[in-house]
Formats: sequence, C-alpha cells, structure tokens
Amino acid sequence: MTMTYDEAIAAISGAGQPFEVIEETVDGVTNRVFKNAPKSLRDVFAPARLDDNVFLVYEDEEWSYKKVMESVDALAYALVHHFGIKKGDRVGVAMRNLPEWIISFAAITSVGAISVSFNAWWTEDEMEYAVNDAGLSLLIADTERIARAHTSCNEANVPILGVRLDDLQPLDPGVENWNEVIVHGMAMPDVEIEPTDDATILYTSGTTGFPKGAVSSHRAVTQALMAFSSGAYVNAARRGAEEQTSGLPACFILIVPLFHVTGCIPVMMSSFMWHFKLVMMYRWEPERALQLIERHKVTNFVGVPTQSWDMLENPNFSKYDTSSLASIGGGGAPAPPKLVARVESSFKTGRPSIGYGMTETNAYGPGNFGDDYVSHPSSTGRTPTIIMDFDIRNDELQSMPVGERGQIWMKSPTLIRGYWQKPEATAETIVDGWLCSGDIGRVDEEGFLYIEDRAKDMVLRAGENVYSAEVEAAIYEHPSVHEAAVFGVPHERLGEEVACVVMLRAGTVLTDDELRNHVSTRLAGFKVPTRIAFTNEPLPRNPAGKFLKRELRTKYFV
Repeated sequence: MTMTYDEAIAAISGAGQPFEVIEETVDGVTNRVFKNAPKSLRDVFAPARLDDNVFLVYEDEEWSYKKVMESVDALAYALVHHFGIKKGDRVGVAMRNLPEWIISFAAITSVGAISVSFNAWWTEDEMEYAVNDAGLSLLIADTERIARAHTSCNEANVPILGVRLDDLQPLDPGVENWNEVIVHGMAMPDVEIEPTDDATILYTSGTTGFPKGAVSSHRAVTQALMAFSSGAYVNAARRGAEEQTSGLPACFILIVPLFHVTGCIPVMMSSFMWHFKLVMMYRWEPERALQLIERHKVTNFVGVPTQSWDMLENPNFSKYDTSSLASIGGGGAPAPPKLVARVESSFKTGRPSIGYGMTETNAYGPGNFGDDYVSHPSSTGRTPTIIMDFDIRNDELQSMPVGERGQIWMKSPTLIRGYWQKPEATAETIVDGWLCSGDIGRVDEEGFLYIEDRAKDMVLRAGENVYSAEVEAAIYEHPSVHEAAVFGVPHERLGEEVACVVMLRAGTVLTDDELRNHVSTRLAGFKVPTRIAFTNEPLPRNPAGKFLKRELRTKYFV
C-alpha cells in the first residue's frame, strides 16, 4: 500500500515511532525535532566499538568499526593527555580523503573539541587565514597540507600531527608523527558533552574575500543525521512494495571530499551512525568508481551532478555491473533535466535523486527522488520537510504567495548557530531562527521547491562555491588590471565555470595564461577563471555602480 507524502511523514514521526517528532525550544527558537536523536556525536560513535563488520574500504585496506574506534580512542587519549586539548578547543583537519580524516573527526568531537575542516585545495595564504581565524590548538594533516601550513602553524605556535608520513624521514620542527603519538589500547577520556556544545567549523567561501567558519552544535549535526535517514523511510513508505530495489545491504561510496558538508555529514556520518559500509576514493576517477561499485555492490552514489555525468560518459560504463545501485545523485548544484532522464534510463534499479542543502543547514533540506524527480526534474523536492520549514520572501522580508519568486528562507534544528567570530555576518544570515539561503526560488501548488537564481554574487562550479568578490580581489592585485568582473557561465559537466572580463590599464598587455597563473598563486585551483575576456572599454555598471554581469556574460560568452 502506497502513501502520500504527508501520510508517510505522519506515519514515521508519530508517538512511539523511531523518528518521533516533538517541539523543542532552544535560545527562544522553537523547532520540530527528533525525540530520539543522539545527545552528541560522542554517542553516535560509541556503539561502533562492538561492531566487527567492515566499515571502511580504502584502496587495499579494510577497517572494521571496532578497528576504527580503537584508533579513535587512542587519538582521543593523545589529544587530551599529549596535546592538552580541552573542551571547546579548535583542532584542524587538513588532508585528502583518508581513514585518518574520519578517525580525527570522531576523536576531536568525542572529547568536546571542535573539528575544523580545512579545504584540501587551499593555498598557503588560505590555510594561514583559517589557522589564525579559528585559533587552532592543533592541526592534523597529511604531507601535502603540512607543506602548505607549516610556516603559518609555526608562527602561530600551533603543533602539527602528521599522518601517513615516511617514518624514516626527519620531521620538520613542530611536526609529530601519528605512528609515534597514537598508542593503541588507551581509553577514550571521560568528557561530558551537551547537545548545544559546538562540534564543527566548516569554512565557506566569503563574499568579502575571506571565508567564514560555519559553526554547528552537536544537536544540529545529530538532528541532520536523523533527518537524512527519515527521508529514506518516507520514500519507502510512499513506494510500498510496488517498486523494485536491489535488496542489498546499504553501502555508500565516498566520491566527494570529507571537508565538504556533503561528504562529512550525509555520507560519512550517516554511514557511521547506521553502520553502513563506506567505500572511500582518494580522488575522483569515473572508471575507478565503476570498478568499486561493481566489486563492493555499492547501493548509494552521492555526489555532484558532474560526477553522474562523468560516470555515464565513461566509454566502459556498460561493461560494469551497476545493478546494486538504488540511488544515484546528490546535490551541490542543480542537475539538468536531461541528466535526470538519463540516470533514470541507464540503471537497472537505481533511481535519480537530488537534495537541496547548504553548509549552514548541515546539508539537510528538501530532497527529490524517483517518480517525483522524474515528473518534476527541475525541482529539488517537496516542502516542508519533516523538521524544516520554508518561506519565500521579498527584499522587505514579506512572505510571497505560492508560485511567486523570492529569497528562500529555512528554519530547522539543523541550522548552524552562526559564523565563527563574525556576529554581523551571522545577524545578516540568521534572523529569529530563520536562515536566508541567498538563493532565489519559488514553491508550486504541490509544495515542490524550485531554485531559479542566486541572490549572492557566486559561481557554483561542480558543487564548489566560488564567490566573485574573492576572485576579483585576486585579479585586481595584477598591475595590468584596471577593472575586473567575475561571474559564472553555463557548463554542461560542471554546471558553471568561472569567467571574467578584464579592462586593462592603458599601455599594458596581459594574456589568459598570465592572468590564470597570477590568480593560481593566491587562490585554490577551482577558483581560477577558465574563461577570460579582455577589453579596453570601461565595464558597464548600473546606477548604483555595480557591474552589469548579465550583460557582460551575454556580450562576451554567449
């Protein structure tokens, strides 16, 4: 027997159900919350100590839940007793996708410290900013990230714990080797953690050229974990027994970075909470992903639309058995309707899916799956969700009628508490418990949400937020540049790519490659413009002095 969307939510969230929903007021804001959510991330990790089943697969390594937790306990002991980490201290994690990233995150949050996720693509300057902005007490990093952060950490007197180092290689001053510091058999320190204590800082690109540290409590993360799982139960209740599934144990493949909220919360932490198998990729390689899907019978593929395209476009796609997949999709960017249809027709049991979330919501938001997504391929899903409310507002913060466009506002216990040491930015984004997404959208008569534009001056490249102001600031540092405007232009695989129009100073000459090299020394590679146009004419502006970027996009790149 199938159910409507509202009936399914009511069925799983009623009194006595695992996803029972109640109302709770924190700091004067009332939200719907899951009554049975874990108190803290420490409570999420604890049951894994008794599980001998395989949790992580990384290259040729297999880690059981029990083995992971032995390392978590040993690192937690070292954090407290070797490095002197106290509750509320910030500990940075800077590395590619490695088992040690997950171990570090679990240990840091289990002792009441705050895990600070560093973007692995950051340059030395970007890492220096985060080291000082977060006020780190320790950085845990791999070799490449140590090289970029060593100077700034030394200057700030921040010790570094290095992972997967060559044991025979002399260590730089201030760097200690994981293998020498972590002593297995040590017990997890006893620390009392409250739901409202801070747990994570994830940096988001800043509109002013500097990233902002989005701070989440343990409560926000555990509520998000429950919410993601509830969505699967809602979908199952609506399908009933009529829809074919793979029927295999849940197995996720990690194809996005752990320093992103998607990789960290809905993929890694959901796997940890519900004891799913997690197959890790060091870097994204479409054919390697297909091999791993076949070998490990992966059921859930969560990434950005670019990765779905890459997998389908692989010339050997049809040679691999992908029948284990039940869900193919993710979030981070809108998926073209063409891609939705192609996913639907290319997999035996896998259905297309998408979710709309942000770092500021711990990746949680409305999701679209299966029949709903096929029939509404431009929508990100139904509203409201089980614990999230939505409002479409105009510039005067007035609610807009059904079907009318406006800024999307969200209210949920999964929201961040604010931006680290940035009260003004927090006040601009979160008002009376409601978060302004910065996106323009509308909700139709059925409750489906459509994202149609962005209010923020931002490029969304393969799931990465690139703020125009940050790139423009780097471009302006070149002595030949008089004016520069940065914006996104459509790209079939990436969604958008970074483009810029530059007015040169009189008598100067600058090439595309010279400008790219200039920007790449200051910003991560994904922020470097791939489409560049030069002009000797002043760039068009509106009466308020802002560049007319739509006009520039049409003139130079369409």
